[in-house]
Amino acid sequence: MRHWMLVAAAASSLVATPISAKGCLRGAAVGAVAGHYVGKGHAVAGAVAGCLIARHHYAKQKAEQQARARQRAGARGW
Repeated sequence: MRHWMLVAAAASSLVATPISAKGCLRGAAVGAVAGHYVGKGHAVAGAVAGCLIARHHYAKQKAEQQARARQRAGARGW
């Protein structure tokens, strides 16, 4: 099970955009620490979960910024 999670995390980081990669690293660090405190062997699962959650958060944030930029450009008549 652990091997599968590591492969999934590595694959997702390969296709990540730079901002998502930054979020993945931050989320993985936080998730690993949280998983370590939860119990033995949960640090890897926490890192994978943290990476995926942070990537989702940053992708959502980027999409919202792009939508606001399009809305501003539309209001100006561009």
